[in-house]
Amino acid sequence: MPDTENNTTTDESAAPAPLPSAPSPTAPPVPVASSHPEKWGRVDADGTVFVKTADGDRAIGSWQAGEPAEGLAHYARRFDDVRTEVELLEARLKAGSGDPKHSLTSAKHIKESLTDAALVGDLEALQARVDHVMGRAQEAVESVKHARDEARQAATGRKQELVEEVEQIAESSTQWKAAGDRLRTILDEWKTIKGVDRKTDDALWKRFSKARDTFNRRRGSHFADLDRQRATAKERKQELVRQAEELSDSDDWGGTAAAYRDLMTEWKAAGRAPKEADDSLWQQFRAAQDKFFSRRSSVFDERDAELVENGKAKEALLAEAEKINPAGDLDAARAQLHRIQERWEVIGKVPRDRIRELEGRLRSIEEKVRQAADAQWRRTDPEAEARAAQFRERVEQFEAQAAKARAAGDKRRAEQAEAQAAQWREWLAAAENAVASR
Repeated sequence: MPDTENNTTTDESAAPAPLPSAPSPTAPPVPVASSHPEKWGRVDADGTVFVKTADGDRAIGSWQAGEPAEGLAHYARRFDDVRTEVELLEARLKAGSGDPKHSLTSAKHIKESLTDAALVGDLEALQARVDHVMGRAQEAVESVKHARDEARQAATGRKQELVEEVEQIAESSTQWKAAGDRLRTILDEWKTIKGVDRKTDDALWKRFSKARDTFNRRRGSHFADLDRQRATAKERKQELVRQAEELSDSDDWGGTAAAYRDLMTEWKAAGRAPKEADDSLWQQFRAAQDKFFSRRSSVFDERDAELVENGKAKEALLAEAEKINPAGDLDAARAQLHRIQERWEVIGKVPRDRIRELEGRLRSIEEKVRQAADAQWRRTDPEAEARAAQFRERVEQFEAQAAKARAAGDKRRAEQAEAQAAQWREWLAAAENAVASR
């Protein structure tokens, strides 16, 4: 509609500053009207303002407040304001911010207003730009709708998967603890899944709840049966304890040992009793076994005089071996140790309760000789000095880099070089110590 302006101050101060436009490659360019308003409109001698269109000049208002150029500039700034609004809509669509449906509505409103808008500028190009924005907004609306539909389908599909998993657990799983933990995890995930329509969600939840109840009934029945089995196992194990205690005073060493092996087989076959009772009965059973085998060991120890003598012979051999001094003649020490090891094997077995002690002492002597050999090898290692020299060179390199960086005022690089020099200095000290200890 034609517009009459007597003062442009208020309109100019209210008009937002144009933002840089960011049209897509396919968007038609729209000139900034305020830079050349005379290209797009004119003001007649009577003050009537016209805008140039494809259908000819159209009167849009009257300007009586000043020079005609000021009038054209005023209506051109109005054009630039609308252009900026269109560009802002397009920028939001590109950035994916805001509601594309709202952007589409705004673009339609702008398009409708252009028919009789009091603007001076390239209305045809602006119209094409609005059409372009409307097209992009429509695409964005469809995209949002499609994404929402896909999200709903994905949420429904995921809940369907969870229901099927719960149903499978309910019908077949016997890993009661793991299955119970998994059901709780599934329920936690279920609560986070949104967007499923109410009818479908209710139907899936009914299946979920029914399957969970089925699992709980099966688990309850299983543990009820388990309690009955454990009660039976308790009675059987009490009987086995009684038999084991009767055998504990037997002097029939071979036959009773075999009987205890049979009792142990029966014990394992009896299954588990309630935990507290099972632990107590096992302690009683083991105590009866230990009593018998301890008595048998005592008798066997008395009979094993030969093993005792073997132990004494090995003690004497150890006393000889402990005098070996590998710090002197290492080759002689090795030869002496080898002869002692051969004699050790010839002596044979010792009492069971002395095996660890005697073997441990021999191992200690062998370790001493081995360490002496390792030390000799390290002392003669030709690479030790070379490593020390290499580490020393790296320290000097990094110290030089640090000094150069500090001279250049580069504190960060200087600190980095100093830290690296410190690390290589530690390695150098270790290498020099190894060389010095030869």
